[in-house]
Amino acid sequence: MAALQKREAEQQHGRQVRPAEPEWFVELGIGDGRPPAEVHMGGCYAAGKRRRPVGRDEARRLLASGVRACSHCQPDTALDILDLPTRPALSATAR
Repeated sequence: MAALQKREAEQQHGRQVRPAEPEWFVELGIGDGRPPAEVHMGGCYAAGKRRRPVGRDEARRLLASGVRACSHCQPDTALDILDLPTRPALSATAR
């Protein structure tokens, strides 16, 4: 009984001291320097494991520089960015 109460107290403490979810984060690519691959809103279920939190200004800068916006959480819409640079579509021969 005491062990159960101790475990529940530890779990409660863990929930209280857990850092808040970042408002924005960037998913990082694979390879040398781990370049930014995609910008997400905090809590996005479609993001991968390689990520780092960013501020609102950096998220806007990354999107404006051509980093892809997540199509699920749509951070570009939430940040009121209307004209993003488009990446050329892959041709049938490049695939």
